[in-house]
Amino acid sequence: MADRLSSAEFARRHDLPDWRILLQGIEAWFTAPSFVEAVAFIGEIADAAEAANHHPDLDLRYRRLHVRLSSHDAGGLTDRDGALAASAEIVAAARGISAEPLASTRLEVCIDALDVDAVRPFWRAALGYEDDAPDDDGVVRSMHDPNGIGTAFWFQQMDAPRRQRNRIHIDIDVPNDVVDDRIQAALAAGGTMVNDTWARAFWVLADPEGNEACLCTWEDRG
Repeated sequence: MADRLSSAEFARRHDLPDWRILLQGIEAWFTAPSFVEAVAFIGEIADAAEAANHHPDLDLRYRRLHVRLSSHDAGGLTDRDGALAASAEIVAAARGISAEPLASTRLEVCIDALDVDAVRPFWRAALGYEDDAPDDDGVVRSMHDPNGIGTAFWFQQMDAPRRQRNRIHIDIDVPNDVVDDRIQAALAAGGTMVNDTWARAFWVLADPEGNEACLCTWEDRG
């Protein structure tokens, strides 16, 4: 296993103008002249990744390709990520594919909690997520979509309860044949049913500290 590098150390060691460091990984956007060119570009990246036994996350939207690299076995960035990113840059240049270095962004949702261990299971169940590894103090403070698509969630320790109601809630859209099991899992994990008036369009649930989530389907939407 390669050694994990801090973001600062990675930036010092690897000159990658097409890439940006975000949340323990690096990512880049490339725009190809056509969909077919973009697919061919993916093929060359795949060949390089297979040769290195190090595989990126790829997301193709017509001519635009998003590539994200992180060494999951090391829990962050390593020299393997830098080497494969450099190979992708060479392939892109040879194919005349342009990079968009300023296009990258990464979204996280943070939920403030007085008792992280009490709140987290509700969100894990409602979202269908998996816990990340615990921090050094043994507390799990983040979770992820096992499919690698959904937004990361993490939990911040509060010192005192807020007096005002939070004006943000989370909508979670799930398949109609999944929602009933998801609701029961969320309730079993300490959640409460706030309102089911609009089922089966959506149900309003809350975690043990009152943060709300709507579980939504396509049904009963007129």
